[in-house]
Parts: sequence; C-alpha cells; structure tokens
Amino acid sequence: MAQIIESIPNISEGQRKDVIEACVDQIRTTAGCTLLDYSSDPAHNRTVITYIGDAKGVEEASVKLVKKAAELIDLTKHVGEHPRMGAVDVMPFLPVKDATTEDCIELSKVVGKRIAEEAGVPVFLYENSATRPERQNLVKIRKGQFEGMAEKVQEEDWEPDFGGRRIHPTAGVMAVGARPPLVAFNINLDTDDVELAKEIAKTIREKDGGFKCVKSMGFDVVAHGRQIAQVSCNMTNFEVTSLYTVTEKVRELAAAKGVKVLETELIGLCPMKALIETAQQYLNIEGFDYDKQVLENHIL
Repeated sequence: MAQIIESIPNISEGQRKDVIEACVDQIRTTAGCTLLDYSSDPAHNRTVITYIGDAKGVEEASVKLVKKAAELIDLTKHVGEHPRMGAVDVMPFLPVKDATTEDCIELSKVVGKRIAEEAGVPVFLYENSATRPERQNLVKIRKGQFEGMAEKVQEEDWEPDFGGRRIHPTAGVMAVGARPPLVAFNINLDTDDVELAKEIAKTIREKDGGFKCVKSMGFDVVAHGRQIAQVSCNMTNFEVTSLYTVTEKVRELAAAKGVKVLETELIGLCPMKALIETAQQYLNIEGFDYDKQVLENHIL
C-alpha cells in the first residue's frame, strides 16, 4: 500500500453491538482498506472507527459505512450524552503517507457527493474542506443537533454542500472534511458533580479563553458501576497544547473543589508523539529531541 489516507468517522451508536458490528463490517469487507480500531462509549452512545487505505479504498469504505449506518440508526430514537446531527456524525480524512491535505480535501468532496446521492444524507464540508469560514468549526455546523437541523438547513447560510435543504428523516446530516490529527481524550473526575465538569471544560477550552486547540465539554457518565463527571476533550493540535498540560490544569481545577482526577481515557488511536511529549513534560527531560532520542524513530 503506497498511499495511505486515514479516516476516523464517528457513528451515533455505542450500545447495540449488532449495529456496531454491521457498520464496522463495511470497512472489513472493502478492498484497499484496513480496519485499525473501533471504540464504543455507551454513555455517549457513539463509536469511533479508524481505518486506513488508498484514496479509492477509503472512498468505497466510507460510502458503504454511511449507507449501512443510515439503514440501521434512527436518530429519532437516539439518546446519548454526546451532541450529534447524523447517524454518521462526522467523517474526517487525514494524510498519512504519500498523500497531501489537498488529496484529502478532494477525497472529501468526492465522498460527500456520493453520500448525498447514494445514501440520501446531506453533507457539510468542514475543517480544511470548508466552503465557508463558519463551516471550519464542527461545533458551529452541529449546533441545533439532529432535532433542530431540518429548520437550520432552511437558513440562508446553512444549506448543506451536498444534498440540498433537507435532512435524512432518520439519519440526519453529517460533516465530511480533511483535518490534522486529533486526540480524543477524556478526564474522569471522582465525583458525580457534572456542573463541576462543565465549569472545568469551559475554563480549558479555546473558545472561552482557555488553551489553544482544545475543545471540551462536561458530561455525566457511568464508570465503575457509578455515575461520575467527565471532562471530554478534543485536542485538535497536541503540539500546541499537550495532553499533559490539559490533564494538569484539570487536576488543579478539580483539586480546588476538593475533587481528584479518577483516570483518563483515550478514544480511538493516538499518535505516538502525543504520548511521548507528555512523558517528556512529566519527566522534565532537558533538551529532549523527539526525532533523535526515540528508539522507534530509528528502526521503524
């Protein structure tokens, strides 16, 4: 496999194993595409799927996935902590090897058009593929969620890029686009005070004056057989703001309220560099050089 493009779609199902497996099977059975990982969260009622392949393989797998998800997932009956607007909520493409951001932008347009035509799900292009500045941010596109989207797409500025001013009656709409690597990272608090998690999330996220390249929300989830509060983060550029920096800030803010960090979670796959840079900050290694001092960089 010379060219490698990665896709990490999120489907709005994290509870029904048969539906999840049927969707993941669309990736498993596509030539030129390799399934790397899938991770489900019942509280969020969401599954993150990661696969790689050449442009044609990723294109076919992506369209098949949306068609199957639209067939099996009914958002009129969906309940979960995570905001969502589609059966497949978001589908990013990332260049990995012998591929460029421009290749991924072109792929997103091809896939978006096919999804609208073959699955009947309207598509917004987002991030690097966005056709308007306000569509770069997924949060702005998703505002209103599935329940408010039929009305939103009638507004002058919010017609989907493909599929017209409509939504799929049960599968909604979705966002497709090229973007940089993102780390989905949750921090669980040893409390059931979800308002504290929301307060911390607001403090650390970029849009409210917190850390650059951090998106975050506070949720009420079940873990270890009990209700706990969770600060859920999307680290859109871990080289600008590291996992270590965010974790230590959340720890500090929680401690000020007498609460401990219970644990952290990675959702899906994470670049090795993000974890190594966290270790480097924790250990305070003087003059650390990632390219020269990481063994695997010399042998892989």
